[in-house]
Amino acid sequence: MSAQGDDIIAQLDPAKPVLIAGPTASGKSALALAIAEAQGGVIVNADAIQVFDDWRILTARPSQEDETCAKHMLYGHIPGNQDYSVGHWLREVKPRLSAKERPIIVGGTGLYFTALTEGLADIPATPPDIRAEFETRLAQDGLSLLVAELDEQTRARIDLQNPARVGRAWEVLKNTGRGIAEWQDNTPPPLLPLDQTHPFVFDAPKEWLTPRIERRFDLMIKQGALDEAHANLDDWHPALPSAKAIGAAELIAHLRGEITLEDACLRATILTRQFAKRQRTWFNARMKTWSRISPQEMGT
Repeated sequence: MSAQGDDIIAQLDPAKPVLIAGPTASGKSALALAIAEAQGGVIVNADAIQVFDDWRILTARPSQEDETCAKHMLYGHIPGNQDYSVGHWLREVKPRLSAKERPIIVGGTGLYFTALTEGLADIPATPPDIRAEFETRLAQDGLSLLVAELDEQTRARIDLQNPARVGRAWEVLKNTGRGIAEWQDNTPPPLLPLDQTHPFVFDAPKEWLTPRIERRFDLMIKQGALDEAHANLDDWHPALPSAKAIGAAELIAHLRGEITLEDACLRATILTRQFAKRQRTWFNARMKTWSRISPQEMGT
């Protein structure tokens, strides 16, 4: 850890929860581990893909060595075929907030952090038949007709060109009879208000992060990501919740003889860069009051 990292740790209140967000490959997990080793506490995962048990290497979960240095929670504890949402995560994090050990919450899923510190609307789960109805209507009628069926308040709030956003809003209205905007406006208080934490976000510029992403995927291959993909081959299906792991579909395609390993690595690296860009966009828009960390100066 660099002098900047040591300075950050020295200024922390050991009794106060720590939040560390950042794009993939930015070094946030190294800071979390350094804090835990210096001050104690339990490292809690806030990454939506690292919760699954079937892609340890490919999702860059902490190594077994790291797990011997500090207590880790909510990593690899969910079967890859089981749905897991931000609501599930909040329910699992809640007991940690009142436990004796200070939580050090680290990850790249921005929605987890904002739900924790700003609150999350308790919207009922959408039944599969309603989701299927939306997909059918989208194919038959097009997006604009479905947008027209939304309530005015919701239409004014969401991205009407984004089928995923429109679909979510349409499904909520269909299922509950209330617009998603109304649900959001009645959001309960947050579990952990931001002013009760030490919140940090890694500000990793593209020109610094891209080479790290490229090196890291090569390292994953050397560490056994291809063997991991082979272990998942028989049960693989793109609809599995854990199939969102970047590089999983590409390595499976290689094992099936559809693409070369070089092409698989190239595609996965491109997808990771695109994902990191989306993460940075979220953090810049939603975490403006968080303390910024320059990973270049951290020595991670």
